[in-house]
Amino acid sequence: MVHWLNNNLSQWPVFYLILMFVPDSVSAKIRYSIPEELEVGTFVGNIATDLGLDVKQLLGRRFRVASEGKKQHLDLNINTGALIIKEKIDKEQLCENGLSCVLVLEAVIENPLKLYRVEIEILDINDNAPVFRTSELSIEIPEFVLAGTSFPLQSAIDPDAGTNSVRSYQLSSSEYFTLKTQSESEQTDVPELVLERPLDREQQAVHQLTLTAFDGGTPEKFGTTQIKITVLDVNDNAPSCEQNIYQTTTEENIPKNTLIVKVTAIDMDEGLNGEINYAFSEQTPDKIREVFSLDSTTGKIIVTGILDFEETENYQISVQAKDRGARSLSVYCKVLIKVTDVNDNCPEIVITTTSSSIPEDAAEDTAAALFRVTDRDSDKKANIYCRITRDIPFRLNSSFNNYYTLVTSGQLDREKVPEYNITIVCTDTGSPPLSANKTIRIQVSDINDNPPLFTQPSFTMYVSENNVIGASIGSVSAFDPDFKQNAELSYSILDSLIHGFPASTLVSINAASGVMFAQRSFDFEQLKKIQAHVQVKDFGSPPLSSNVTVNVIIVDQNDNAPVIVSPLPVKGSSAEDTMPRSAEPGYLVAKVTATDADSGLNAQIFYQLRQPTDESLFTVASETGEIWTIRRFGHKDSLRQKIVILVKDNGTPSLSSTVTINVSVQDDITENASNIGTLGNAGPWKYDLKFYLMLVFGSTSILLLVAIVILAIKVRRDRNGISSYSCCWHPSYFSRKNSHHGIQKVSASLQIPPNYTEAYESGTRQQTFDYGKRHGCALNDFTFLQLEGVAAPKIDIKNGACHSAEYRNSTNKDTATFQEVSALQLCRSIKILLCVTLATKASTVVA
Repeated sequence: MVHWLNNNLSQWPVFYLILMFVPDSVSAKIRYSIPEELEVGTFVGNIATDLGLDVKQLLGRRFRVASEGKKQHLDLNINTGALIIKEKIDKEQLCENGLSCVLVLEAVIENPLKLYRVEIEILDINDNAPVFRTSELSIEIPEFVLAGTSFPLQSAIDPDAGTNSVRSYQLSSSEYFTLKTQSESEQTDVPELVLERPLDREQQAVHQLTLTAFDGGTPEKFGTTQIKITVLDVNDNAPSCEQNIYQTTTEENIPKNTLIVKVTAIDMDEGLNGEINYAFSEQTPDKIREVFSLDSTTGKIIVTGILDFEETENYQISVQAKDRGARSLSVYCKVLIKVTDVNDNCPEIVITTTSSSIPEDAAEDTAAALFRVTDRDSDKKANIYCRITRDIPFRLNSSFNNYYTLVTSGQLDREKVPEYNITIVCTDTGSPPLSANKTIRIQVSDINDNPPLFTQPSFTMYVSENNVIGASIGSVSAFDPDFKQNAELSYSILDSLIHGFPASTLVSINAASGVMFAQRSFDFEQLKKIQAHVQVKDFGSPPLSSNVTVNVIIVDQNDNAPVIVSPLPVKGSSAEDTMPRSAEPGYLVAKVTATDADSGLNAQIFYQLRQPTDESLFTVASETGEIWTIRRFGHKDSLRQKIVILVKDNGTPSLSSTVTINVSVQDDITENASNIGTLGNAGPWKYDLKFYLMLVFGSTSILLLVAIVILAIKVRRDRNGISSYSCCWHPSYFSRKNSHHGIQKVSASLQIPPNYTEAYESGTRQQTFDYGKRHGCALNDFTFLQLEGVAAPKIDIKNGACHSAEYRNSTNKDTATFQEVSALQLCRSIKILLCVTLATKASTVVA
């Protein structure tokens, strides 16, 4: 093959051969053979075609080729898949003196991840001629040396390998010397000069020979050196080694100055001719001289450098033993040193490829990284164990030739562990075992697997009524444990009806911040609470969302003044009322009733007497609005009293309303006549009242006859008895206990002016009428309730309380109907009318 290659090298710039292609689930292997010294850019092979890959997918699948060595001798054309020479390859420099030279490449392709092993066999060409270390070799041979004695010569060096290395030696023609080659186990052929017959210094003292070394290449190359042989006289005994070959074994990394071997030579001569000096032969390489030293007197070889099995496993040293005679003789002893390996190199972890991130929903056995492990120690790389230092959802899968794949072994959750720093520890089986570690960083990429969550189960916000449109009323907040766009949130108001209005017309929300705003000015009296539903949604794919209820409480403001519902003004802006001149202290004149549309403190109402005609005559209960007299009515007091009541709430600031009540003070008879006149002119009463009067007068006619008879008899018996006759049954009957006006239990909040000194009882008092002072019965108990179209008070029969009647419009204003008539009051009124009639009759009879 080499012969054919060398013959056709000029015709074929590139020669390659695919030796092996092994498909595998994880990887495959392909092998090429090329000669060394190819020009840069030379085509080696189409690796994509040979591996069965689609050239169009190479770039997308990140196809790449990398060498195990430090230099990258080959390159890949990613567009064509061609493997080309990037840097000239010198086999002798790359593989030194090895017969086989293989350049290993790693071809990696992703999606899915696959590894290919590419072996490039570098074929040797005969580009180097044999070379001797020195151009001239001097040898001293004493005379009388027996024929057949051999003298070792220096070997030629040829960096080429195989048949291109040194194959033969040739000595120039001589009648005294011939050339003999001797082959030693695992050693390069060493030429030896053989003495064919004894030398005679007197005939020829110096012999000049030429030694030529030939290689086995085509064409054949050679190198030469000159041999100068000096014939010595007298000293006829040469030293001899106790052993022609010394073999020893030592471990690498032994300490300096350690004795390796001792070379011993014997000389039968005496004196200086028997004293021996030891030295390295002239052809000993400098590398050996750097590692070992030789004691010239004792022949001890000691270590002065570092023995490294990984660099050199065997050393061959040639030691010269030479006597000190005038014509010294020498002998050469061979020392073979074998270095044994110790576990002094830690495994090396080389990351081939790694994924920057893995999605958190990645399936089990998803590849995250690919790496290989090497060990420079002998036979240790096949016994390396790798592991992960802690319990994480990853594991290692071993593949061929100490390649490992880091794959997932469980569920990943970015929200719990966003990234993994995976420390891989690889340990060899040496003694003691050595370890190496490498940390691989794997980031877990996010998927939208978490819905956003509000920070509270519900939100409550407060906003004062009469707010500014567009004012902020509060905010909602949510969080999402996902990342980037999966955690970006957007807020919105869900469509719903709130009191018949769409939620979006009442409140709005900032989609980014969650701040809520009022879309209208609220009125507490119309709307007290808004319950809106807010949705938060992330920007993931698909988006996830959550809802929350937001309660917006409208806070009342004091924006409604109290409204007076009674008494209502009759004419203009004042209310009218009457009271008798004979009213006792504690007489209930009127009651003011008001309401406030606000709530809470803003709706608490208080009554104050603001502008009375006489402050010592009236007072008002601050909580109930009842107006009471606090002293008797005097002759100097005005018969027309004006009372202004201020009604205010407890808000801040306080709002108020006023009502003016004009109170007319009347005598009892005037009051009765007035009431009767009013009653007779009121709508249907002018007909019904006649009927009732006729019924009363008819029913009392019989009583009048009986009364006349009794009066006649009484006059006769006692003319003074008539003056004391009473028209009414009992004076206490005229007590105003159940009437709207009169003395009742005074409210505890009644305020008495400080200038009023007359005491009165706070409990219920009865007011009696003296017949001697009053000649008629009052008609105040004959009370009519509100007629439709006419404002009149309602009378509570149980407690005599007076309530204002609501004004109502009727379609027929001429027809008035009774809303409520008190039967008890009607009965009392009939009795009063009867009493008046009897009194009139009695006066007539007396006259």
